[in-house]
Amino acid sequence: MGLADELARLDETALARRAQRRRVPARQGQAARWPASPPDIPAVDAINRWRRSRSDRWIGGVCGGLAVITGVESWIWRLILFALALFGGTGVLLYILLWIFVPNE
Repeated sequence: MGLADELARLDETALARRAQRRRVPARQGQAARWPASPPDIPAVDAINRWRRSRSDRWIGGVCGGLAVITGVESWIWRLILFALALFGGTGVLLYILLWIFVPNE
């Protein structure tokens, strides 16, 4: 048996193990089944619903969008980002990145 044959067999074994790990263990008398969609996680849902605000905006609407998903007033988010901007400019960088990557309402 050559090296290529052993590598092919090793690859097949690894693929079979991965496929077996993805399956949900079967109960007695039932066939194995694939798992359903992942459970809804509130934090993930909030991030997926996050949009920049059109009504509560000064520059890009980032703080208004943060206010909507967190329940904290937008002026508090503006104050936090301003304080971060004073200490090394991270607030400016963070605001610009959020402005680019968070979609508009």
